[in-house]
Amino acid sequence: MSSKPLAYIVEDYEDMVVVFSKAMERAGYEIEAARDGAVAQQRLKEIVPDVVVLDLHLPGVSGDVLLKEIRADVRMKNTRVLLTTADAAKADSLRDLADLVLLKPVSFVQLQQLAEKYFPKDK
Repeated sequence: MSSKPLAYIVEDYEDMVVVFSKAMERAGYEIEAARDGAVAQQRLKEIVPDVVVLDLHLPGVSGDVLLKEIRADVRMKNTRVLLTTADAAKADSLRDLADLVLLKPVSFVQLQQLAEKYFPKDK
């Protein structure tokens, strides 16, 4: 088992999964990813990530449902959630539940720098 903190990437576009994963790895995180909301929902019953990079529009279960479930789960009271979406109106409606909201497109460097700044690995 890794001593690195865990970043769970929940994003349906494979290219974005690669970008987010590489950026979070570079920021010092162990990576796990899901491309389907229902898969992520099930996995989140088993793990407690340090950071969740969460898209809102997902197949299976939507990101807003996942966000609300994460916030309701006492196991994840210290889990930070970074929303990534192109839907500005939806992002605004969920801003109070997220630690950080990024409107797509999100660059590799942008995510890496934000992860290093806002999600320190030494809790």
